Amino acid sequence: MVNEIIADVGLEETRIALLEDRELVEIYIERPSLEGMVGNIYRGKVSSVLPGMQAAFIDIGYEKNAFLYVSDAVAQKEYIEDEDEIYHNIREYNIDELFRPGQEITVQVVKEPIGNKGPRVTTHITLPGRQLVLLPNADYVGVSRKIEDENERNKLKKIAESIKPKGMGLIVRTASEGKNTEDFTRDLNFLLKVWDSIRQKETGGPVPRCIYKDLGLVCRSVRDLFTWNIDKFVINDRQEYMKVLELVEMISPALKMRVEYFNKNYDLFEYYQIESKISRALSRKVWLKCGGYLVIDQTEAFTVVDVNTGKYVGGNNLEDTVLKTNMEAAREIAKQLRLRDIGGIVIIDFIDMHEHEHQQMVLDALRQALKRDRTKTSVVGLTGLGLVEMTRKKVRQGLSSVLMTECPHCSGTGKILSPESVARNVEKEITRYFNQTIADAIQIEVHPAVAVILTGVDGKNLIKLENAYKKRIVVKANSDIKREEMKIKAIDINSLVC
Repeated sequence: MVNEIIADVGLEETRIALLEDRELVEIYIERPSLEGMVGNIYRGKVSSVLPGMQAAFIDIGYEKNAFLYVSDAVAQKEYIEDEDEIYHNIREYNIDELFRPGQEITVQVVKEPIGNKGPRVTTHITLPGRQLVLLPNADYVGVSRKIEDENERNKLKKIAESIKPKGMGLIVRTASEGKNTEDFTRDLNFLLKVWDSIRQKETGGPVPRCIYKDLGLVCRSVRDLFTWNIDKFVINDRQEYMKVLELVEMISPALKMRVEYFNKNYDLFEYYQIESKISRALSRKVWLKCGGYLVIDQTEAFTVVDVNTGKYVGGNNLEDTVLKTNMEAAREIAKQLRLRDIGGIVIIDFIDMHEHEHQQMVLDALRQALKRDRTKTSVVGLTGLGLVEMTRKKVRQGLSSVLMTECPHCSGTGKILSPESVARNVEKEITRYFNQTIADAIQIEVHPAVAVILTGVDGKNLIKLENAYKKRIVVKANSDIKREEMKIKAIDINSLVC
């Protein structure tokens, strides 16, 4: 299997795509207006304490107060081997015995604000490195359970225990498989310096404030995704390309040869045919190769996936037809949950199966396919109605929430591309237009919301665009044009009024 990371860096948006055999399996998007908060550390102030909910609301300087549950505030006692989530035994704690309104506290964001909910935070600080995760406020060693070889697990745990700072904890990450003491020590020394810097920033200064920001999307992708399983890391921005090389040199020099700068006169995502795959990931209906299809509906409470035979009629045996459709659907559902970054409760309505053996085969296929997902998932099993219950950890907004926005004409019953996404499409159309014409100046007519994005504050984005193409570009706002439409035409540069 060929695995590739494709990094598309634009003026107002950076996108990272993870491909497996040219199939899109994960997509990450970062914008100035949509900067991730997970991993950031804040010096906040307790706004209110709610004993009835065993929780507190923390002011961290965000528009909505962060939510701190009691389990995320008490001392950690033990660790279950999973680098994505830490569990701990909690006896009867009262949140009002731990915090009081106005109290200053250092917290880390573990879940992005989603919908009407603010971010979720914890006092259990974790600092991820390439090989290790440093736990400054814990005192134990854990190994990712994705490392399955028992001898390797024991070896890595012994190394971690030998270098563990007194009074702190370490988690050995999946990428550490096959590494030695020297690799761990280099990673740990870097994380300890980061923690010292955070401790110094805790004292002094206004509250609330951010005292540590996690790496940007491109650098996080290098740290968390770019392992020996990745055959190629392709990026289309020269400045970011140089940063990637510097970071790879520090954490895994042998991978430098796999970093490529994409300098072709062509859109990167179009070249790898990713745009069409993203469009399909926003569709409600997903066709299976056998002719069946899935219908995916997301609600506030949970996500429902319905499996249908569609065009597939199979052979002479109905049970075999149903089994084949459900087996393919199980693999596709795991892929779609990962691609769309769907979190929370998921209910799957497979086609009814009467054979217990067939039911178990489909559940096993689903669990096996979910092993490729880096986000924690749990398949609960079949309900009395024959529905499959499962959960997927919800950390950030799903793909549809990032790329699409509620339509003002249908009160949220339908969705259209966001102005940022349309503006990105306009950028691509400009590239195509200038590749096909010798015009020195063009006029772009778009919806006012899109025009604001293209122009930017004080016209900075427009200046960047003109400098990039060395052409004059006029952006005309037209409220009569649809949000996703654009009109581009060449104009006489001499007719422009200075």
